[in-house]
Amino acid sequence: MNMKKFLALAMALAMTAMLAACGGGAAAPSGGGEASGGGNAGGGASASSGLQVAIWDNNQLAGLKQIADEWSAESGVPVTINVITWDSYWTLLSSGASGGTMPDVFWMHSNTAQMYMENDLLLNLDNYIANDDSIDMTKYYPGIVDLYNSGGSQYALPKDHDTIALLYNQAIFDKYGVETPTDDWSWDDVYEAAKAISEAGAADGVYGYAMNTSNNQDGWYNLVYDYGAQIITDDHKGTTIGSAEGKAGMEMMRKILSVAAPQPVVAETGTDSLFQSNLCAMITQGSWMINSFYTAEGHDNYKWALLPYGDANGNGQCDPGERQSCYNGLGWAAAASTANPDAAYSLISYFCNEAGQTKQAELGVTMAGMPGVSEAFNNAFPGMDVSAFNRIEEEGTLYFRPYTRNTTVWEDKIQQDAFLAAWLNPADEATMAQACDNAQTIIEDAIAAE
Repeated sequence: MNMKKFLALAMALAMTAMLAACGGGAAAPSGGGEASGGGNAGGGASASSGLQVAIWDNNQLAGLKQIADEWSAESGVPVTINVITWDSYWTLLSSGASGGTMPDVFWMHSNTAQMYMENDLLLNLDNYIANDDSIDMTKYYPGIVDLYNSGGSQYALPKDHDTIALLYNQAIFDKYGVETPTDDWSWDDVYEAAKAISEAGAADGVYGYAMNTSNNQDGWYNLVYDYGAQIITDDHKGTTIGSAEGKAGMEMMRKILSVAAPQPVVAETGTDSLFQSNLCAMITQGSWMINSFYTAEGHDNYKWALLPYGDANGNGQCDPGERQSCYNGLGWAAAASTANPDAAYSLISYFCNEAGQTKQAELGVTMAGMPGVSEAFNNAFPGMDVSAFNRIEEEGTLYFRPYTRNTTVWEDKIQQDAFLAAWLNPADEATMAQACDNAQTIIEDAIAAE
């Protein structure tokens, strides 16, 4: 991809509601806020002025600032962390890529990493890693390592990983006399509970379940995998969403949506707002959003359970592969143009070595980018049991967030051109089945054009 083509695509991405998060999705704008510590968010650093760091999630600011301040105390280099809204974040980076000034250190995401790496916009970390005794790339989640590797070179270090869990409001279940979720629940159990609450709560405007269909990572992707299909195959060259297994997962999703908050309601209010307004009993959410619910009014009623499983073979128990959680991971990267590459890498290493990863988990910033280092995260929210996010790794299966070279091309197209009618009319089984066929074609064509 030449630079002109890259810049055009990058600017298009900046204006697209890309899927979140730390993960991916509409949750990403929660990182909006004022710049922290002053300074120009786009201003690169000289050795004397310190480092400018860009992130998009305000929930992580306090913990990351504490870690960065510790590094500054050791290095003597000041750090300014700027929190930028999701859309503005990508506009900032794409503007820097077209000749402006990029931040020195910033987050990379699976939607965009390949373009930035291929166009030499990120600092090549190979020599730094080779001379850094505190970094061992074999200790990180391999999917995250591979994501930020291009042509055999590493352009970002894994910052974190995330998983998905079921969030429910105990008070709503109690009010309508419905049994509360357990870790043994299947998606069929979710459907039955959602149906019971939506019927009992109709006069109160209460729904049993809500899902923002544009939030694929923490939503419908997981059902596709639970029933044995893949959005993107392991070789990143195909999809099986149109298979019988893919259609079975999406049929389960259709059933749940048929008794859930209608998509126009979700579009107007948002799943998180519906939940926190006591108008929705269940949603699925990613670990990057815990703090938003932990600090919300009424949080004493909020409970987390393991992500339900898909009873694909109908035997009434969770078999291997039937409980799958998408995981993603951000990468800490530096601009190839930074005026202080040594300091930029040193800060990245401080965030990403095992001590930094452990500190991040202890502070409740996010779970770590390496296995076995996130246990402390369970204790970061006193009074709220968030262990479901870690236990899914032992009691289920993780799959890495599906991506290809130009992920947002097919992501956006299947959302609008394949599934929109099915989202709006979940009563029609045939529409959902046809949507899966359409999505199969869209993804295959998009990959062929890459």
